[in-house]
Amino acid sequence: MFDLVHTTSTSDNAGMAGLRADKLLADVGRGLVSGTKVATQMGWRPVEAVAAGDQVLTFDGGLQYVTDVRRDVIWTGGSQGAPDTWPLFVPAGALGNREDMYLMPHQAVLVESDTAEAVFGDPFAMIPAAALEGFRGICRVAPAERIEIVTITFAQDEVVFANIGALFFCPASTDLLDMPASDYATMSLEQADTLVGFLEMEDMGHVPVKQATAAFRMVA
Repeated sequence: MFDLVHTTSTSDNAGMAGLRADKLLADVGRGLVSGTKVATQMGWRPVEAVAAGDQVLTFDGGLQYVTDVRRDVIWTGGSQGAPDTWPLFVPAGALGNREDMYLMPHQAVLVESDTAEAVFGDPFAMIPAAALEGFRGICRVAPAERIEIVTITFAQDEVVFANIGALFFCPASTDLLDMPASDYATMSLEQADTLVGFLEMEDMGHVPVKQATAAFRMVA
């Protein structure tokens, strides 16, 4: 089943929206769902209110200027669409977020982990949101018939704060064919699934370092 995607960009010289009928919901699998709040120079604002030229607080670079904003308005087919393309519902507190929020399955999320620090020497790991299904109450939900996905970009790759605590990756380019090498390496889904399994053990107060090291060697 094909979805209708109505796409606009603040850098579009024509200033006109393009209508596409050949794009699946899965093709817009990353970006922030409308309503997600990001930290800006003017305080917390819904991501759909951010425009090119605004400053957004980033994890490593402080306030950085937004170079472009892409908006994809998708008619999804609701519950009739493929479940593996559905967004994930993230209850308040699951990722440090103070409010309920939604994630697209391919959106990269930065998580803090004792296991990652023990195995890789870095407490922060970038994983695709799809790996979080089932973790701390995070679950797939059928999308509304119409949803808006907002992708903000910067001059370089950045990680932004959302809903007061969650950390999301924003690449410098949204064109997969023109994406520069990134300082932020995202784990494969298999690696991320492995890490989330150990995050669940961390929640129970146990970090089996030797077991984790062996497990990651198997999925490397």
